[in-house]
Amino acid sequence: WDIKLSKEGENTEIKAQQIVFATGAYGPPREINWANKENYKGILIHSSEYKEAKAFQGKNCLVVGSASSAHDIAVDLWEAGAKVTMLQRSPTTVVKSETLMEMAFPIYSQQAVNDGIDVDKADLISAALPFALFKEQQIELYKEIREIDSEFYKKLEKSGFKLDFGEDDSGLMMKALRTASGYYIDVGASELISNGEIKIVSGEEIVAMQPSGVLLSSGKEIEMEVIIACTGYQSMHEIVATIVSREVADKVGPCWGLGSGVKGDPGPWLGELRNMWKPTVVDGLWFHGGNLAMSRFYSKVLALQLKARQENLDINVIN
Repeated sequence: WDIKLSKEGENTEIKAQQIVFATGAYGPPREINWANKENYKGILIHSSEYKEAKAFQGKNCLVVGSASSAHDIAVDLWEAGAKVTMLQRSPTTVVKSETLMEMAFPIYSQQAVNDGIDVDKADLISAALPFALFKEQQIELYKEIREIDSEFYKKLEKSGFKLDFGEDDSGLMMKALRTASGYYIDVGASELISNGEIKIVSGEEIVAMQPSGVLLSSGKEIEMEVIIACTGYQSMHEIVATIVSREVADKVGPCWGLGSGVKGDPGPWLGELRNMWKPTVVDGLWFHGGNLAMSRFYSKVLALQLKARQENLDINVIN
């Protein structure tokens, strides 16, 4: 790889045998492509451009989306004194943070440490479970979670918020692995929604923008001074298109997902995450991403593969 770098106006060129794109879990923001958006006279931004709520105090704000970014931004706006409405376009998986920690991650608890399972060992045990078996485990887990927090979910649905737990009821973590979208770990926003302090408009799509707001698929018009589009991000390989070339990005193909056959994660079944922490079809091009736990474990897996090539070990890659 011939790499041209620029820092503070100075250009540098370097050569590398391997290049790792460690740009997070996602690629560039999905474009806001609503019809007639040029007619809107208010403030329209993607969630990636959102900085703080201070400037929106007292304003009518529409948060489009109902996953993690949408919930966090909605709370931030509400805390700053904005009048917040969340436009939920599709059902969302929600799990209370304390329930998730207690039920899904006992291997990372203080009790686990007391039993001799430190973080490194817990990471290894977690990564050792094949994803096909993990799905079945998660289905059982979410049966319990829905029963334990049944009152929480009843209140949330009563507000008009639409819930789901995945196409096969396998819950939040499987959504994270399949599409990295469509979920929220509740740290307070759900109570504000249940109490009506953050209003919900559910099951609607924006079909066009108007000077003072939006036109919804039902024909309803909503006037808003600020619209924040929490409409998600593209695949990590789209970063490659902007830095290397469109041709190379298309050759590699999308990152993330298991080939589970659910919406947003087409088959065939892969058994591991697409293009992540492993050789891609483009020699010397790698991807690293995910949350803290994944980064902690799989960075070592990736580093070992890079080291093996640096040492010219005999490597047989099976595609």
